[in-house]
Amino acid sequence: MSVSQYARASDTGKKRRRNEDSFVVAPPLFAVADGMGGAQAGEVASKLAAAALEELEPGGESASETVTALIQEANRRVYERAASDPSTSGMGTTMTVAIVEGNAVTIGHVGDSRAYVVRDGKLEQLTEDHSLVNELLKSGKLSREEAEIHPQRSVITRAVGTDPDVDVDAFTVTAREGDIFVLCSDGLTDMVSDEDILDVVERHRGDLDRVTKSLVAAANRGGGEDNITVIAFSIAADGDETARLPAQADDDTLEGVPAPSVDTMVVPPDEVEHVFVEPGSPEAEAVARPQPIAPAARVRLVLTMLALLAIAAVLLVWGLVR
Repeated sequence: MSVSQYARASDTGKKRRRNEDSFVVAPPLFAVADGMGGAQAGEVASKLAAAALEELEPGGESASETVTALIQEANRRVYERAASDPSTSGMGTTMTVAIVEGNAVTIGHVGDSRAYVVRDGKLEQLTEDHSLVNELLKSGKLSREEAEIHPQRSVITRAVGTDPDVDVDAFTVTAREGDIFVLCSDGLTDMVSDEDILDVVERHRGDLDRVTKSLVAAANRGGGEDNITVIAFSIAADGDETARLPAQADDDTLEGVPAPSVDTMVVPPDEVEHVFVEPGSPEAEAVARPQPIAPAARVRLVLTMLALLAIAAVLLVWGLVR
């Protein structure tokens, strides 16, 4: 088995001025990093992490040991830069890495970027989000529906560069011919459902360049609230020629995705940007508490209830007249 085709697309989205996502496409290695931090610190963090992967040297380690070592090296670089440069203090990044060796795809993961595999018409999420909302979901404090719309769903509990050491989830998936793996930042998954991701991959599985661009377009249609990065690669029998797709400049306008206008609203960072909290900390507990209804939402709720009451009254009068 080997990588037969691969593609990537990355876009700023509709509400950000900078793209703080970084990625590595260097078969057999692929990675996505989604930076966090004030000013340009998130961009610095993700680029430092990506640079650590790009300096991969072949060695005798297992793939699992390799991805773990790479992410830990990325963690060291980001943490040391944050400690020495006050302008980047507190920065960090998510990181999801895949290395393909024969029929084995080894994943290394920290944060809430994701790795999926599409196989036999089904989409399977391979990674587990290191996020507060996911912790609440697993503990039964939130339903799946509540988790999808929780206002603090970008609060992550594990990140690269926020501490001297980082725990890395590392595991290996046995690949099959025809598998398509997708790595992405949460700018995709917060805007596009798993069902829609699967639909796009299956409709265009012969053209991964179209898959990645279509997914980015779908995220922008859904609101484009964050930066969006998508990498896709497929597995085929040995001997098939790898399709090395043309590189696309980071700031290219993607097919079917209108470039944001200069007056596009910029969402304040504390509304949608990643925030790191220690599990069990007072900050985490504060986020876990039920969120108060915003004044505008409260007005909409009252108006909706009044409208429903008016409709009920009209129906009652109509029934009495009859």
